[in-house]
Amino acid sequence: MGRDVYTIIITLVAVVICITIHEFSHAYAADKARDDTPRLTGRISLNPIDHFDPLGFLMIVFTSIAGFGIGWGKPVQIQVRNFRSPRWDSLKVSLWGPLSNILTAVVVGLILRFTAPFLTSPIALFLLILMFVSCSLAFFNLLPIFPLDGSHILEALLPVDKAQAFARFSHTYGFAILIGLLFFGHNIFPIIIGWPTDFLVSLILGHPIT
Repeated sequence: MGRDVYTIIITLVAVVICITIHEFSHAYAADKARDDTPRLTGRISLNPIDHFDPLGFLMIVFTSIAGFGIGWGKPVQIQVRNFRSPRWDSLKVSLWGPLSNILTAVVVGLILRFTAPFLTSPIALFLLILMFVSCSLAFFNLLPIFPLDGSHILEALLPVDKAQAFARFSHTYGFAILIGLLFFGHNIFPIIIGWPTDFLVSLILGHPIT
């Protein structure tokens, strides 16, 4: 795909949509687990402004121009002590972010798969980019690096003593590792995010991506 102005704009729009769905899903899952913090802080919302994070938005802009489109929204505040089952509910809340993006990709992909002959090229391109961004955001967030969802998922799955040690390490070094990957890991992302994204998009569409 050429990086013309239209492609950059729809990539940016796709990232904003996917992040909004992602953060809403975290908030909704936490609310269902009896933590009313997301509701009290106005995060059970599909309004992108409610999930706006300045640094995350800058990353969206830069990466959309670069051609892959990754960023983040304002983290959803939760109080684990309010959950009925803290470890299990924490796991579910963390999982629902990436899962919501994969479900978005599946729905959008099936629409594209069965209606492509009837769609105009700009709409088909937007749906395809939305699929790619949804999958990329899901796999990006599954990386076990703080503050991404993958670190919380791994922490919830580890035995208590190992989870505590991992949490200490993640909170100390995780963000620095993540920033390092974002700025210097251009050869790594095509493998850990690009390949699974291409595979899932091809699987949903029913044909290889060329």
